[in-house]
Amino acid sequence: MTKCPFCGGTEFVEGYQDGYGAITGNQSILLSQALHHVICRNCGSVVHSYVDNPEKLLKRSNRR
Repeated sequence: MTKCPFCGGTEFVEGYQDGYGAITGNQSILLSQALHHVICRNCGSVVHSYVDNPEKLLKRSNRR
């Protein structure tokens, strides 16, 4: 990400949500992942969100 699509800003910070803000798979809350955000320093918009290991959200039998 080089430019904010909302304000054109070029500086970003990263943060994450964990606990109650974590992403859980349909199969079990035990397979939750922290949700990471890239945030524009100029306007505060969340311009990108991701989890580190999306495979962990799947049941073991459905993983690659």
